[in-house]
Amino acid sequence: MFQTCVCADEPAQGSLSGPQRDPPGPQPFPKPELAMTQSLTLISSENWQEKMEGLTVLRSLAQNHEDTLLPRLRDVCLALVQEVKNLRSGVSRVAVCTLGVLYCHLQRAMDKEVETTARALLHKAAESNAFIREEVDAALGHMVRHCTPARCINAFLDGGLSHLSAAVRKCAAQHLADLLERVGVARLLSGGKDVTDRILPAVVKLALDSSPEPRSFGRRMLLFLSSHRDFDSLLEKNIPTKDLSAARKAVSGLKAKGQGQGLGETPQTPASLPGSGTARASTLQRKLPKPTIAPSPTTTTTATPTNTATTTPREPNSKYSSKPQGPIIEDKAEYIRQLTALLESKDFRERIKGLDQLVADCQHNPSMVIRSLFPVFDLFRDRLQESNRKVNLYALEALQGMVRLLKDNLSGVLNHLVPAIVDNHLNSKNRAVYSAATGALCELVLNLDNSLLLEPFCFKARVLSGQAKVDLIEKVAELVTELYPRRPQLVEQKALPLLWGLLGPSSGSVHRATTSLCRALHNQMGPGLRQSAASQPPSVGKDLNQLLRTMS
Repeated sequence: MFQTCVCADEPAQGSLSGPQRDPPGPQPFPKPELAMTQSLTLISSENWQEKMEGLTVLRSLAQNHEDTLLPRLRDVCLALVQEVKNLRSGVSRVAVCTLGVLYCHLQRAMDKEVETTARALLHKAAESNAFIREEVDAALGHMVRHCTPARCINAFLDGGLSHLSAAVRKCAAQHLADLLERVGVARLLSGGKDVTDRILPAVVKLALDSSPEPRSFGRRMLLFLSSHRDFDSLLEKNIPTKDLSAARKAVSGLKAKGQGQGLGETPQTPASLPGSGTARASTLQRKLPKPTIAPSPTTTTTATPTNTATTTPREPNSKYSSKPQGPIIEDKAEYIRQLTALLESKDFRERIKGLDQLVADCQHNPSMVIRSLFPVFDLFRDRLQESNRKVNLYALEALQGMVRLLKDNLSGVLNHLVPAIVDNHLNSKNRAVYSAATGALCELVLNLDNSLLLEPFCFKARVLSGQAKVDLIEKVAELVTELYPRRPQLVEQKALPLLWGLLGPSSGSVHRATTSLCRALHNQMGPGLRQSAASQPPSVGKDLNQLLRTMS
């Protein structure tokens, strides 16, 4: 019914057409003015299929009838912004894609609409739907390439860098970094006062961000800007005194480490990904090789999957061989296709090969895994949840190595990954499965920013029962102790409702875990814990006081 969202000068990866060949481009309309009117009418319809048809017409108008579209551009962009927010993911995704087409074909004619449209796109970067996030990323990329840089910079500064969501800040920071690299440091810091006075404070704020991904892009931009001859004086002029020392320290540290890579790349490098992987499955055919990480000298040869439940204590992931076999796949679609063939095979041994392959790729080809993160972890989640116990256990053990290798790059899939780990495995009667699941949770806590884990842990602690509930309450208590000194508001927002729901009569193990959580919160909050309970129903304050008395 609607055509794929492809810009003429650059094919959109992850677009609606997937890996298939794009269909022929849209044909011109014999009566473009009528088509313009009909498209807006269709988009305003309550019927989602009519909305999709209207969006298709808009893309055709942008590509073939620019002079007809431009007089109505404001109305068109306002309509698209509303559909970007549409709760039906299919409509939202096509609206995002349509904005990308407008940026691509109308180019600087879109300048006046950049701020409004970019803000809507950036806010969708926090969307749980991976396909929508891919289209948002593609659309913003077209905006950066085709619209006036100053307009784009202001759109990122106003629409994303101060957002509460780390995913939105990361998206804005990544595209801003790409844009700064295109513009060049001389134009940025020697150009218009409106840009120069805003860009430095924003970059310093990002460089000191509490979340690792935005912070990494911020530090790269800070290092990039520091090459300007007047950087020190501009820094002193534009940065508040309280942040000046931290900014200078960050620049000095970055220069000492030599982190001067291109700004647009993902904030991780293969050299920073420690640990070992698994042997590459011989069934995958490889293309052009590229440099890989040196394998860990402490790894041992691969063990068979049948003895995973009885292996003796070992160094993390030591049963996997880290030696890569064959060159690395370069094409994303081909990589996903071949990995899918393994992980969805009817033969459980092939599925285990696929798990070996994935862990090896996390070490030797991490950029491909990160670029394919959502489809890859959709496949991996199915292996965590499948009924074959051997594959199930193998996936849980493989996950521990993957977490150590990918670290905070897994932040986007945590809301799917945590339930897949805890929903069945923490209440499993099989001790090997339970041990592997708790080991995976421990690796998440050790290797990821714990602020990313607090919400999914709290949610699952509320809704699960049995040993899983106990384990997750205790994990939340650990996170409270670690997070509260730097993220008190987050802890109070997520952990206090969990505590209020746990107060009152409960089984012995749940009561002990609740006591641990209460003690952790009381140690951090002091009298503030009772003050927070005062805003709750009287029974909460009564149960809290009783629990605190038993603790003293």
